[in-house]
Amino acid sequence: MYKIAVLGDRDSIYGFAALGLDTYPVYDPTEAIRTLRRLAEGNYAVIYITEALAAEIDEELDRYRSQRLPAIILIPGVSGNTGRGIAGVKRSVEQAVGSDIIFGNDN
Repeated sequence: MYKIAVLGDRDSIYGFAALGLDTYPVYDPTEAIRTLRRLAEGNYAVIYITEALAAEIDEELDRYRSQRLPAIILIPGVSGNTGRGIAGVKRSVEQAVGSDIIFGNDN
């Protein structure tokens, strides 16, 4: 059975444990990359990553963008929403349907 993980700073992710998700607090990009690789090679179908952490390991995340699993989804952290998560979802939808469904092809 597949599992779901949440990766980011402790303050941003600790509430997800109450939902039954596996949480992995990380404090630097090197630790984040190591943990992400371990989770991706494990039995995780979805990995949520805080936007702030994702910005620090963007090159590593590129390795997983074209793979079916795990799905890596960016979420806002306690520092706020940077817009990276919604931009990623928008990019994925555009790729899937061939058009920007929010603004059309004009933007």
